[in-house]
Amino acid sequence: MTMTATPSLAPTSRGWNIAIWGGQIALSGLYLMAAGMKGTMPIADLANMGMAWTSGAPVFLVRGIAVVEFLGAVGVILPALTRIMPQLTVWAAAGLLAIQALAIPFHMIRGEFGVLGFNLIYVALALFVLWGRARKAPIAPRA
Repeated sequence: MTMTATPSLAPTSRGWNIAIWGGQIALSGLYLMAAGMKGTMPIADLANMGMAWTSGAPVFLVRGIAVVEFLGAVGVILPALTRIMPQLTVWAAAGLLAIQALAIPFHMIRGEFGVLGFNLIYVALALFVLWGRARKAPIAPRA
């Protein structure tokens, strides 16, 4: 069993810690993929792939979203992995959740209901990581 961030908390099972790491890796991977596409591909290619909204958006917005998604993807892994300010992992998960809080109504307004399933996967993973690293299995900072 591993100990949580504060000695006064009960020990957390290894299984929960592994599951939350799996959620962190999946969340990070999905956002790295999305950020890579939005940050490097031509806008016309993104629109042809199903990101129709990109054709009507300013390029700086698409690229800016890519930067924010990249930073969030790194943030859900690196602080926890290095145990340097691991609470930033919780904040990164909250930030990625905020992206979806903006993306879901945006897609609904545009009538893009086909992408909502993907958005809900991102929401579920972000909520799991947020809850897991804030409550169930926080990571202790380096001593």
